[in-house]
Amino acid sequence: MSKPLYKVTFFNAGKIYELYARRVGSGNLWGFTEIAELVFDVHDGLVIDPTEERLRDEFGSTRVLHLPMQSIVRIEEVERKGQSAIRDATTGEKVVMPFPMPAKPR
Repeated sequence: MSKPLYKVTFFNAGKIYELYARRVGSGNLWGFTEIAELVFDVHDGLVIDPTEERLRDEFGSTRVLHLPMQSIVRIEEVERKGQSAIRDATTGEKVVMPFPMPAKPR
Protein backbone atom coordinates (compact mmCIF):
# COMPACT_ATOMS: atom_id res chain seq x y z
CA MET A 1 0.00 0.00 0.00
CA SER A 2 1.31 3.47 -0.87
CA LYS A 3 1.74 6.26 1.63
CA PRO A 4 -1.33 8.43 2.25
CA LEU A 5 -1.62 11.73 0.39
CA TYR A 6 -2.97 14.86 2.08
CA LYS A 7 -4.28 18.11 0.65
CA VAL A 8 -3.37 20.90 3.09
CA THR A 9 -5.19 24.24 2.83
CA PHE A 10 -3.82 27.13 4.89
CA PHE A 11 -3.65 30.94 5.13
CA ASN A 12 -0.35 32.64 4.31
CA ALA A 13 0.18 36.38 3.76
CA GLY A 14 -3.48 37.10 2.98
CA LYS A 15 -3.79 34.22 0.52
CA ILE A 16 -5.01 30.64 0.76
CA TYR A 17 -2.41 28.04 -0.22
CA GLU A 18 -3.26 24.48 -1.27
CA LEU A 19 -0.36 22.03 -1.09
CA TYR A 20 -0.07 18.24 -1.17
CA ALA A 21 2.05 16.26 1.28
CA ARG A 22 2.72 12.66 2.27
CA ARG A 23 3.11 13.32 6.00
CA VAL A 24 1.03 15.45 8.37
CA GLY A 25 1.17 15.38 12.15
CA SER A 26 1.29 17.34 15.35
CA GLY A 27 4.77 18.66 15.83
CA ASN A 28 7.17 19.07 18.68
CA LEU A 29 6.47 22.80 18.69
CA TRP A 30 3.33 23.48 20.70
CA GLY A 31 0.52 24.88 18.53
CA PHE A 32 2.10 23.92 15.21
CA THR A 33 1.27 21.20 12.69
CA GLU A 34 4.11 19.56 10.76
CA ILE A 35 3.68 19.14 7.02
CA ALA A 36 6.43 17.08 5.38
CA GLU A 37 7.28 15.30 2.14
CA LEU A 38 5.61 17.93 -0.05
CA VAL A 39 4.48 16.64 -3.45
CA PHE A 40 4.88 18.71 -6.63
CA ASP A 41 4.29 17.90 -10.28
CA VAL A 42 7.60 17.48 -12.05
CA HIS A 43 7.65 18.61 -15.66
CA ASP A 44 10.84 18.96 -17.63
CA GLY A 45 11.05 21.83 -20.07
CA LEU A 46 7.77 23.62 -20.67
CA VAL A 47 6.07 25.14 -17.62
CA ILE A 48 2.49 23.83 -17.55
CA ASP A 49 1.21 25.66 -14.48
CA PRO A 50 3.00 28.81 -13.27
CA THR A 51 1.34 28.54 -9.84
CA GLU A 52 2.73 25.03 -9.32
CA GLU A 53 6.14 26.34 -10.41
CA ARG A 54 5.90 29.24 -7.93
CA LEU A 55 4.96 26.89 -5.08
CA ARG A 56 7.82 24.56 -5.97
CA ASP A 57 10.24 27.52 -5.98
CA GLU A 58 8.94 28.67 -2.57
CA PHE A 59 8.62 25.28 -0.83
CA GLY A 60 10.66 22.86 -2.97
CA SER A 61 13.64 22.68 -0.62
CA THR A 62 11.50 22.61 2.54
CA ARG A 63 12.00 19.45 4.62
CA VAL A 64 9.26 20.16 7.17
CA LEU A 65 6.77 23.01 7.10
CA HIS A 66 5.61 24.06 10.58
CA LEU A 67 2.22 25.76 10.29
CA PRO A 68 0.45 27.46 13.20
CA MET A 69 -2.78 25.59 13.95
CA GLN A 70 -4.89 28.72 13.49
CA SER A 71 -3.61 29.21 9.91
CA ILE A 72 -4.83 25.77 8.77
CA VAL A 73 -8.21 25.78 7.05
CA ARG A 74 -8.47 22.08 6.25
CA ILE A 75 -6.46 18.87 5.87
CA GLU A 76 -7.93 16.19 3.61
CA GLU A 77 -6.69 12.69 2.87
CA VAL A 78 -7.13 12.27 -0.90
CA GLU A 79 -6.82 9.47 -3.44
CA ARG A 80 -4.66 11.39 -5.94
CA LYS A 81 -2.96 14.72 -6.32
CA GLY A 82 -4.92 17.58 -7.81
CA GLN A 83 -3.67 20.97 -8.82
CA SER A 84 -1.86 22.99 -6.15
CA ALA A 85 -3.13 26.55 -5.94
CA ILE A 86 -2.82 29.97 -4.40
CA ARG A 87 -6.19 31.68 -3.91
CA ASP A 88 -7.30 35.12 -2.84
CA ALA A 89 -8.54 34.85 0.75
CA THR A 90 -11.59 37.08 0.25
CA THR A 91 -12.88 35.92 -3.16
CA GLY A 92 -11.49 32.38 -3.32
CA GLU A 93 -10.37 32.96 -6.91
CA LYS A 94 -7.03 31.61 -8.03
CA VAL A 95 -4.22 34.12 -8.00
CA VAL A 96 -2.90 33.99 -11.52
CA MET A 97 0.76 34.80 -11.80
CA PRO A 98 1.46 36.56 -15.10
CA PHE A 99 4.11 35.08 -17.32
CA PRO A 100 7.30 37.12 -16.82
CA MET A 101 7.90 39.44 -19.71
CA PRO A 102 11.37 40.63 -20.69
CA ALA A 103 12.22 44.13 -19.56
CA LYS A 104 12.10 46.90 -22.16
CA PRO A 105 15.55 47.98 -23.30
CA ARG A 106 16.43 51.54 -22.39
